Amino acid sequence: MENFWTSNKPIKGLRHFVLVNEAKEKGNIIFLMVSVLDSEINLKTTYEELINSGNWYKGWIKLPKHKSITKEYIYFKSTNKVEDMNEIFVNEDSVFNIS
Repeated sequence: MENFWTSNKPIKGLRHFVLVNEAKEKGNIIFLMVSVLDSEINLKTTYEELINSGNWYKGWIKLPKHKSITKEYIYFKSTNKVEDMNEIFVNEDSVFNIS
């Protein structure tokens, strides 16, 4: 599975993500994605959403700065509280596990 992805639309103002974990939830394969620029911006997505929805591109697409970091990100950072952040756990078999 490709580890580097570009969102078709900004997610909290950012578009470049890495796949850091793969898990099963309720019989579905779930992927944990984290923004390349800000670990506070992370999400879970299904295989179907990632591969078949048209919302994601494999790899990182080179974008102008104003399209890869939007005003939505500045707003998110100015209103987000640290206690609202989701914790990120990296599985032992993740390529991002460096311990």
